Amino acid sequence: MKLITWNVQWFCGLDGVIDMARVLRTARAMADFDVLCLQEVAVHYPRLLGNASHDQPALLRELLPGFEVCFGAAVDELAPDGRSRQRFGNLIASRLPVAQVQHHSLPYPADAGVRSMPRMATSATLRTAWGPLRVMTTHLEFYSARMRMAQTQELRRLHAQASAHAMHPPLLDASGGPFQAKLHTVDCLLTADFNFDAASEEYRLMLAENGAAPGLIDCWRRVHGERAHDPTFHLHDRTYGPLPIACDFVFASAGVAPRVRRIEVDLQTRASDHQPVLVELDDTADARK
Repeated sequence: MKLITWNVQWFCGLDGVIDMARVLRTARAMADFDVLCLQEVAVHYPRLLGNASHDQPALLRELLPGFEVCFGAAVDELAPDGRSRQRFGNLIASRLPVAQVQHHSLPYPADAGVRSMPRMATSATLRTAWGPLRVMTTHLEFYSARMRMAQTQELRRLHAQASAHAMHPPLLDASGGPFQAKLHTVDCLLTADFNFDAASEEYRLMLAENGAAPGLIDCWRRVHGERAHDPTFHLHDRTYGPLPIACDFVFASAGVAPRVRRIEVDLQTRASDHQPVLVELDDTADARK
C-alpha cells in the first residue's frame, strides 16, 4: 500500500501556475499511489496566486477515476463578491474502500495580532488487505504557536478517542440507520503539514506516551533511524523561511509502524512550495511480526 502526503499550495507551482494535472503526474512518478493526502485545497479563491477560482475537489474527482475523494473545509466563507462560497482545507483520495469519513474542527484559540485561520482534520477509515486503517490528514497553524500546540494536543485526543472506540466498541446496531455499527480501529496513519519541526515541543508531544493512547511513531525514524529528515519546506523557495526544514511528517500507531517499508521525499519537484512524502506499507497478513 502506497500513500503520498503533500501540501499542494492549491496546486500552484513555484512558477505561479496552477496545474492540477502536473501535481498528479509528479505524485504518480513517485509511486502508483493508493491513497493521496493533500493539504491547501481550494474552492473559488480567485485572489490566490495563480487564480484558484475553480472547485478543486470536484476537478480531482474527474482527474482520479476509481478514487473516492473526501474533502474537508477548514474555512467556509462568503466570498467578497457576496455571491459565491469559498472553501479551503484538506483532502483524502483513496482507491481503497472508504468505510467512513469524519471531519474534525481543531482548536482555534484567540491570539491577538497574529495571522491565522481555522484548521481541521479529515479522517477516513479504509478497508485494506489486512484490515481497517484510519488515515488522518491535517494542516496546522503556521503563524500562531499557541494555536499550533492546541491543535497538536487535539490530534492526540482524537487518536485516543478513536482507539477507545475500537477497544470498547459501542452497542452493535444493525438498523441500517445512522446508529448502525461503525468500523473502529486503533491502526492509524496521521499525515500533515504540521508546521513544526523535529526539534519542537509539538513533535515530542506526538511521540509521547500517555494514559489514553500510546505515542505515535515517526515513520521516517522507523525506516531511517537517526538520519536527519529530508527537508519538505523552504527547499526551492525561501518566502516563509531562510533555511530548508522538514515539517511534513507521517506518524503511525504501534500496530502500523512494523508495516512501514519505505518513506522518501521528492526533493526535486517545484510543483508546490512543499515537497511530497511517500510512505509504503507491507499489506501482507504477517507484516506486523
